[in-house]
Amino acid sequence: MALPAFSPASPLEMRNAMGRFMTGVAIVSTGTPEDICGMTISSLTSISLDPAILMISLNHGSRTTDMVASTRRFTVSILNARQEAVARHFATRGGSRFESIEYDVGDYGLPMITNALVQAECSVVQDPHVGDHQVFFGQVENLRYRDGSGLVFNAGRFGDFHDFGHDEIPWWF
Repeated sequence: MALPAFSPASPLEMRNAMGRFMTGVAIVSTGTPEDICGMTISSLTSISLDPAILMISLNHGSRTTDMVASTRRFTVSILNARQEAVARHFATRGGSRFESIEYDVGDYGLPMITNALVQAECSVVQDPHVGDHQVFFGQVENLRYRDGSGLVFNAGRFGDFHDFGHDEIPWWF
């Protein structure tokens, strides 16, 4: 099937096009002793191994974005393939998202989703504003992970990953 003609990169066209890029799904969380918040993200990237740096990109004006900017700390919980309901729950706006969700508390007192494949605690080292997002670079202070299949998102749908049966290839190739 041939690609259609080029068109301007409007917000809708950009969303539709970039939605074709399969991503993992994570919950970013932050808070204070009085208030915790979080949101579903797919914009998560490992930037550096030494020091360990993650990058997340959050919408301007969200409660989570404002609180990460204020507290300078966040957690990332990379969801397993059976946690679609958690992803959908944290993708809604408003309300207290942690009331009905099982979560662990890390060394910095911040929530991380129970049974996630990865849980990481980060402190913000840079936070530039780019377009309609604020990008946070977080130094990973603490990290733990388990084996399993991750939840993925592609073209507006959740799913899981199925490999081709090949031997594992180190990701730094």
